[in-house]
Amino acid sequence: MMPQIHVVEFYGDFGCFSRPEASVERFSYAVPPHSAARNLMDSIYFHPQFRWVVHKAELLMEPQWVALRRNEVKEKINLNAVGRFIDGEGVEPILADGDKASTGSDEKGRTQRQTMALRNPRYRLHASIEPWPEYRKIQKKYNDIFQRRLKSGQCFQQPYFGQREFVAYFCQPTDKKPFPMNQELGLMVYDTFDQSRPGSNESRPSISLFRAELVDGVLDYPAYDSEAVLRPHRSTEAS
Repeated sequence: MMPQIHVVEFYGDFGCFSRPEASVERFSYAVPPHSAARNLMDSIYFHPQFRWVVHKAELLMEPQWVALRRNEVKEKINLNAVGRFIDGEGVEPILADGDKASTGSDEKGRTQRQTMALRNPRYRLHASIEPWPEYRKIQKKYNDIFQRRLKSGQCFQQPYFGQREFVAYFCQPTDKKPFPMNQELGLMVYDTFDQSRPGSNESRPSISLFRAELVDGVLDYPAYDSEAVLRPHRSTEAS
């Protein structure tokens, strides 16, 4: 059975899909990587019995970048510490105003970072639901549930464009034509986890890449198991 293609438009005030070479000062792609597009579809309807496969993204607005400078803490939150906090245990707080004199480390406190974010991004995604083998016989049920959720505006979590503070909204697709932009995007992250098997809370990251090209405002995502996607060997992934 051919998969049903679901088409959804997403839009918002700001967005940032950071290029990997922009490690400190973020600079956004004009279009979302596959992992970000998949996350947008997951935000409407997520279920551990299937995965979303995004086939293409259409750029519906001419990209406009805006420079945002923000104070950000240097430390990253520790997920184990979050679990201990939920269990009622004491945790060491992140000090936003700490400096080397007070904390003894250059890795604490806050610093100013600049983000070249997108302004008024709008995309049309084409995606399909791919159930894991034991659930393929009920694929029509998943498709029907998604369409009901799309029409009623329900979501599993608030969609966002790259960073959670950049809220995204969604609606039924329009007939707006893609903005005719052509650009070689180089190696782009395809996904951050192995898409060939179901994941869990213990799944380790597995970075895959592909050579992305925006043609007439359309970015086509190759299939995960195709030769166009650069994936780690299973032996490397398990080590």
